[in-house]
Amino acid sequence: MNMQELQSKAKTLIEALPYIQRFSGKIILIKYGGSAMEDESLKKSVVQDIALLKSIGFKPIIIHGGGKEISKWVGKLGGEARFEQGLRVTDKSTLEIAQMVLNRINKDLVGYMASYGVKAVGISGKDGNTFCAQKKLANGVDIGFVGEVKQVDTTLILGLLDKGFVPVICPIGMDENAQDYNINADDAAYALAIALKAEKLVFLSDIEGIYRDFNDKASLITILPTSKARDLLKDGGISGGMLPKLQNCIKAVESGVERVHIIDGRIKHCLLLEFFTDEGIGTAILHD
Repeated sequence: MNMQELQSKAKTLIEALPYIQRFSGKIILIKYGGSAMEDESLKKSVVQDIALLKSIGFKPIIIHGGGKEISKWVGKLGGEARFEQGLRVTDKSTLEIAQMVLNRINKDLVGYMASYGVKAVGISGKDGNTFCAQKKLANGVDIGFVGEVKQVDTTLILGLLDKGFVPVICPIGMDENAQDYNINADDAAYALAIALKAEKLVFLSDIEGIYRDFNDKASLITILPTSKARDLLKDGGISGGMLPKLQNCIKAVESGVERVHIIDGRIKHCLLLEFFTDEGIGTAILHD
């Protein structure tokens, strides 16, 4: 390696310094899903990123789903995955499958993180009554044991962070009668980030970020103040699954989360590129 390459490495480290100083000791909530969860090389890079964040003083929290894997097991066991308004219709047997699959994903992820020296603890939203849930309807339609977060108890999460652990959370909650509910992982991530007043909430997705025009890849928005985000919603430029995601991003920022990031989890070391470079990647939603 020549001197120019060595100096380039030094420049990268210097560029990262102010971000390390700013976010050290701060809570960073990462919603983990999409290709980054399914591709082994991408999974490895995400876990390496989290290990680095933890080692320099960040307080990462991981919340994950498992939709594709749940659908696969529903099919294997003779059922059919059904959705209403983008939400999984969840009868009693589907709920049991979801809990089984999410628990396995959760513990596999904890083990994977341990192999990189990260002390992680896998829990569900039931543990410590972290997610007190209630039944969620899809435009008035009863879709079974699908829940929304009614209240968040942060006691367990904060205790794990204080002891130096990385909480890894699967989105199963329960109501006051101990009835279990499957919760959309995005919804759970927003609710937890707001309750913790997280410094950053990051979504690993399979798109580059938010576009002014989805068909024009040059229209990617890198910085999106909440007022401009509301304009996009009014103009009708946002549709499909991005519509509720952006609405919740605005709500999270206006409820105390400093920044919400939507980044492309298909890019290796996407978390480091977002956190520690001046350019960043994806879209950052923040206060005006």
